[in-house]
Amino acid sequence: MANHKMKDMMNNFPLKGTVEWMSYRPHKRKEVTVTNEISVTVDDGIEGDHYSNKNKKRQVTLFQAEYLPMMASFLGKEKIDPTLLRRNIMVSGINLNALKDKQFKIGDEVILEVTGECHPCSRMEENLGLGGYNAMRSHGGLTTKVIQGGKIRIGDAITFFKKI
Repeated sequence: MANHKMKDMMNNFPLKGTVEWMSYRPHKRKEVTVTNEISVTVDDGIEGDHYSNKNKKRQVTLFQAEYLPMMASFLGKEKIDPTLLRRNIMVSGINLNALKDKQFKIGDEVILEVTGECHPCSRMEENLGLGGYNAMRSHGGLTTKVIQGGKIRIGDAITFFKKI
């Protein structure tokens, strides 16, 4: 039986994740813009987003595609439209929570660093209905800052880069 050290196991990511969906919000409390490509910079985060150049710790938000069916079941719904969650990037195939305290690469250029959890806000009750806030608790995704800018596209791979 192999002797595995916890710190080594926490850096093992045998599979890559995939960018499945993206959006940004040009204006606060307005509809999100769904897109196939976004540009991010170290100084501003997502170009065209209302958070651009405002909050270095929340430049890009990500959430887990695999959580959508679970949240829908908590609400008695068949499915949930990702635009209602008001996050920037939906990923699949890699456990986002395992990337806490780490940097990761998206595609060939972009490097993001996890800065914290993206907790749900009161808008989730408005967007998802009664219980929307609780359906998202512990499943709201992550906030990140941009370490290296570039373009992110649908289908880009997400890979572990380094521990912070």
